Amino acid sequence: MGVKTIGDKMQSHNLTQNARLLRKQSTDTEKLLWSRLRAKQIISCKFRRQQPIGNYIVDFVCFSEKLIIELDGGQHAIQKNKDKERDNWLCKEGFTVLRFWNNEVIENLEGVLDVISRHLMSPSP
Repeated sequence: MGVKTIGDKMQSHNLTQNARLLRKQSTDTEKLLWSRLRAKQIISCKFRRQQPIGNYIVDFVCFSEKLIIELDGGQHAIQKNKDKERDNWLCKEGFTVLRFWNNEVIENLEGVLDVISRHLMSPSP
């Protein structure tokens, strides 16, 4: 285990503060999906929202299943490389990342929940 520096502690504190702020300022799409993920509604899996992992804050995560769900708005079409770098790092840490466009959640919430459920029920490699 490495030694934490003051910079590491400050960065961790800033991520936690930013995550709290993001939880308070959730988008309508995040609120909609969260209303169906919270309280172990899907296969009794506990999800957390706006959770710091490493140097990132993920939209939703189920730690027991190592599953991250990201919601993408229009800005993600522009920042594809940044998202890919982030996803690669998270995958190296053992997580699976599922990405959905905001309009998918709004227009086909049941379909999105079905994809998440099927992933949670399938055995991990």
